[in-house]
Amino acid sequence: MSIATRTGDDGTTGLVFGQRVPKDHPRVEAVGRCDELNAALGWAKCQVGGDAEIVRELESIQRDLVNLMGELAADDADQTRYADSKFGKVTDAELARVDAAIARLEATPILFEGWATPGKTPAAAALDLARVAARRAERQLVTMRGGGFSVRGLLLQYVNRTSDLLWLLARRAEG
Repeated sequence: MSIATRTGDDGTTGLVFGQRVPKDHPRVEAVGRCDELNAALGWAKCQVGGDAEIVRELESIQRDLVNLMGELAADDADQTRYADSKFGKVTDAELARVDAAIARLEATPILFEGWATPGKTPAAAALDLARVAARRAERQLVTMRGGGFSVRGLLLQYVNRTSDLLWLLARRAEG
């Protein structure tokens, strides 16, 4: 089996349950922006070196993003079918985990000097790039909702809080 299926050569792609849509469909855009975030998190993991706590947080977010992208890749007409499926989903538990990580980091001394100019360390810069990718994904989810597409509020909350967490992790990585 080849990765090059050629089914997208006409400018369409498949959603979770097989429906074909244009590659610039708002759902495809949302999945793509979350995929960019996932890749940015991978780059950040490479940059944080031996900080096992940050690596664990990033890997947890990456696992959650796979589930989030699956849900986003289901057409509005298939949202109930997706909810009833065995596919992984972002739940209140994942949001609570991100909130707990934010609380842990906020309980530690974090320097706010120079926070608006990323790049103090390679790891912090990579985390800040992941943060802006999260904000880009968040804006696409808002655009989808505004355009009448179904997006669970929990997904929007998760991406928003993930961006906050990435900001805090970047400040931690600045040392």
